[in-house]
Amino acid sequence: MAQDPWRAQLEAFGSFVRTQRQLAKLSLRELAELATVSNPYLSQIERGLHEPSIRVIKAIANALDISTETLLAQVGLVGEDDSGGRIHGATEAAISADPYLTDGQREALLAVYRSYVAESRNTIKRGRSAGAKAKAQPNGAPPPGPPPGGPST
Repeated sequence: MAQDPWRAQLEAFGSFVRTQRQLAKLSLRELAELATVSNPYLSQIERGLHEPSIRVIKAIANALDISTETLLAQVGLVGEDDSGGRIHGATEAAISADPYLTDGQREALLAVYRSYVAESRNTIKRGRSAGAKAKAQPNGAPPPGPPPGGPST
């Protein structure tokens, strides 16, 4: 019998959380305390047995010092439409897991990477809003209205 796709997504999410916890060198108990959830609950999440709420996902993301969006993408709640075949969080996970980098180098790379991502997102958002304005006024024409000198009588 085929496995439920949502169950598979929850198991993948749990595995991602466990990997991030291990990369952060945190025990299950330490992460549970930082995220203000119980040890058994976090264990169930890591094993894909429980579907966490948005509040819990945000708390786990904060405790692991990763973006909430990264975790939401892992659980399949955001990012599928604009992924372009990319795996959300893969770059941060790769940097965090690289054994040849020191902790300071990892932090520096992650900070630079996150700043580039934020800048790109802002550029995309500005492009979308500029595109909407351009659609509203093709050819760059000014909006219709009275002439600059006012109506003549």
